[in-house]
Amino acid sequence: MSTLLDIENLWVKFPTRNGIFDAVRGVSFEVHRGEIVGFLGPNGSGKTTTIKMLLGLIAPTGGEATMFGYPMGAQAARRRIGFLPENPYVFPSLTPREFVEMSGRLSGMSGKHLHKRAEEVLDRTGVLYAADRQVRQLSKGMLQRSALGAAMIAEPEMLILDEPMSGLDPVGRKQVRDIIFEERDAGRTIFFSSHILADVEALCDHVVILRKGEVVVAGPMSELLAGDVRHTEVTLAGVGDALRGVLEDMGYDLHDRGEVTLLEVKGDPASVLRAALDHEARVVEMLPRRETLEDLFMRQAL
Repeated sequence: MSTLLDIENLWVKFPTRNGIFDAVRGVSFEVHRGEIVGFLGPNGSGKTTTIKMLLGLIAPTGGEATMFGYPMGAQAARRRIGFLPENPYVFPSLTPREFVEMSGRLSGMSGKHLHKRAEEVLDRTGVLYAADRQVRQLSKGMLQRSALGAAMIAEPEMLILDEPMSGLDPVGRKQVRDIIFEERDAGRTIFFSSHILADVEALCDHVVILRKGEVVVAGPMSELLAGDVRHTEVTLAGVGDALRGVLEDMGYDLHDRGEVTLLEVKGDPASVLRAALDHEARVVEMLPRRETLEDLFMRQAL
């Protein structure tokens, strides 16, 4: 797979009252054509700063990066990118249609093709019904989806999305997830940051996690989350006092949920099952749990 984005030892330092602050410290990773890559990290970890450097909005202190083989921020590279900022700003008197079409004209589009394409992206992002309302009348989620339409208008080869799910309700999040898959299926590359780990786990081929400006995890999702079973969630019904005492003596914490009792079993659950059957309890469910992206994130990024 060809490398569209290649970052090598990228640094940025900001002056503060107390000296110099390293916002990004030696960041290195790659993004390949056709991938969906999640860019994660707690607040202040350097995600947005890194994205702004890639787009030429902030000058790096050290290191280098190339996009489509050009230096980061080069006009030739930016022509092939669609960008959604974390907090998109649209002139309040504009409508979503006017904003999206303006973005298209800035990308060299015009005429009937521009108008048709604007209709398409506004429809896909769920804003077409409000396309002619002034932006000041729209919710934050509708503004976010309008800005996503602007990022997509010129059919870029790569989408860079900074918190694309921000401000969206569950329906809006589902629409954006579907759009990301559709764009990948159309041959585009998507690089996006998010705090919504469940969305990242469901969407991404690769993930990069930052902590205090440094990369602490980078790799294919399938490899990072391919570990063995961490524990088994066992759900029992009909747990009486005698069985409860036996299980507590074995070191388990029991959690009652109405008529059922839940416990987590590390290792082989056979002893728990034997105890349950000996005391005439019923095994309702057994769910093996492997590491999730949230588990990985909490362990590595905090």
